[in-house]
Amino acid sequence: MQIRALDLTDDATAAAVHRIGRAAYTVEAGLIGFDGIPALGESLAEMRGRALHWLGAFSGDGTLDGFLAWEEEAAVVSIDRLCVDPGRFRRGVGSMLLRHVLVEMFPGRAVEVTTGAANAPAVTLYERLGLTRGPDFSPVPGLTMASFGRAAANAACDGGRGSSDRV
Repeated sequence: MQIRALDLTDDATAAAVHRIGRAAYTVEAGLIGFDGIPALGESLAEMRGRALHWLGAFSGDGTLDGFLAWEEEAAVVSIDRLCVDPGRFRRGVGSMLLRHVLVEMFPGRAVEVTTGAANAPAVTLYERLGLTRGPDFSPVPGLTMASFGRAAANAACDGGRGSSDRV
């Protein structure tokens, strides 16, 4: 499996990301009992217009198997979405993407992510890769979200800025 940056200005790449995202969020909606996940109703144009960085995991034949998108806010890397093609579930795609971001791209940086609290596969993944569960919250009635994070490794030594010089 190869991990590389995604260019959503490319029509085929954007269409694949959109398709995988909708399929993955449809599965999550079933797991958490809530079909109002914002990304489920997001058009291709809206997705492309998001100010996110995109990373994809590709199988040996060049097929996009999953992706991760994030934004950087001051000292925090905020993971916006981690989606795997349902046909590629349970093959380590999500783990590989998240591990790449945590270890290879942003070692020592503060990281945060949320998921539906009833999304057991995502909750297990985040905990297994060392993210600490924070408080649950309900952004809308009928939906409970779980928050996860990792503090910056050098927060006490650098004024709380994290390791922003590594970006």
